[in-house]
Amino acid sequence: MALDTLTLRRALRAPARPIRVGETTLELLDEWQPALLTAVAATCIVSVFISELLLALAGLMFLVRLAAGRTKFPSLAINVPIIAFGVWTVLSASFSDDPVGAHQAAKKLVLFAVLWIAVDSLGKRAQRERLVDAALLGTVVLGIGCIVQYYLLGFDTLNQRPIGFLGHYMTAAGLSMAGIVLAVARLVFWRSEDTRPGRRDWLAIGIVGLCMGAIALVGHFDLVSTQAQRGVLACGLTVAGIGLARGSWGGRGMSALLAMLAAPICAWSLLVSQTRSAWLGTLVGLAIVFFLWAPRMLLLLPAGVLVILAVGPKPVLDRLTITDDSSRDRYYMWQAGIDMIAERPIFGVGPGQVEPVYSRYRWQAAPNASAPHLHDNAVQIAAERGLPGLALWIWMVFVAMKDALDQARLGRRGPGWVAVAALASWVAVMAGGLFEYNFGDSEIFILLLLITALPYGLRREREAAPT
Repeated sequence: MALDTLTLRRALRAPARPIRVGETTLELLDEWQPALLTAVAATCIVSVFISELLLALAGLMFLVRLAAGRTKFPSLAINVPIIAFGVWTVLSASFSDDPVGAHQAAKKLVLFAVLWIAVDSLGKRAQRERLVDAALLGTVVLGIGCIVQYYLLGFDTLNQRPIGFLGHYMTAAGLSMAGIVLAVARLVFWRSEDTRPGRRDWLAIGIVGLCMGAIALVGHFDLVSTQAQRGVLACGLTVAGIGLARGSWGGRGMSALLAMLAAPICAWSLLVSQTRSAWLGTLVGLAIVFFLWAPRMLLLLPAGVLVILAVGPKPVLDRLTITDDSSRDRYYMWQAGIDMIAERPIFGVGPGQVEPVYSRYRWQAAPNASAPHLHDNAVQIAAERGLPGLALWIWMVFVAMKDALDQARLGRRGPGWVAVAALASWVAVMAGGLFEYNFGDSEIFILLLLITALPYGLRREREAAPT
């Protein structure tokens, strides 16, 4: 017995040994983890189910590489606020009226793993560029889908707006917003030896166009279900994303071609989406890009707005009002949210519990009897997780923006453009989040975390470079 106890003590004191995995296997994991993550960037814009499946595979590879000592967990300044925010979210769920339902909603915290997996995967410029390529490809596909729906499939009213291949028009608009900011930042700051699209690039994009046309015809004649269309498209984007990551899809000019296509297509789809919060987010995000490029270029934004107003597209003119039911309902939602905060300022009502309790706080003049959320990031988070939860969330957002700005200051041209894109994307999401709870949208959240990882990957590359 004494011998067994002594053996046990020695075993506990012994340093942990890495799990033995074959070198060939580890090399494959090193190669395929960034490839799967690139596919996540493409598919999260059309199917959150497929993207989360790919993310789970990439996460499993990351864990194996950690256990084998192949990599280390990323040490980031944002880790502390993320963990603190997560812990407070769990506490808020525990003190809610429905702890089971609140903890179920709090499971979305696992998506923060996207950031750490991405930072580990994006330590090289080529990996970061290919991930952005995949995200832009996804936004191009989404934009084309929204435009086709608006002009051909009857998605042209406020009650039925273009959703692309997603569940809600606001999600589609928010992703189009991100596509515009990414594309413009790349076009303004990006530098490469060869940016001219070649025959191979145009051929690859042509194939995408033909596939989109076929899907549009299938949708028009209602030949197969929407879920089947979404699944086929997500599988195609998975293959394309992996092909981009491995350099087997498109040529050297694909990055420039995708940016040149994404900017106008996403802008067009955003206009017909009739989503004012995404319009605002896009303008503010582009203002950051132009300010960091050349402050005088900020004049392009009001000039562009004036041109749009002069042309007078109906989807825009019809939305230039604050007296409609949608605007009025937001005001009363915010009032209900303030009442929730006043009643439960510490832990809030719990994650995902705003909708179940909304009827108790709803103001009588509110146009709608129910509300899935409160259409404002700050109000929603404070109502769900209390004022301490809001403070932790603001801390996390501040650190993400500061770290991106720090990398942008070290150089915005060439590889440094991704730091500008990350900063502008965060600003765009926060501006749009004044009138929409876009932080709670899984598709937008996944893409935002991938973009957030770009400047951290850039920092790792800069720190590893010889001085």
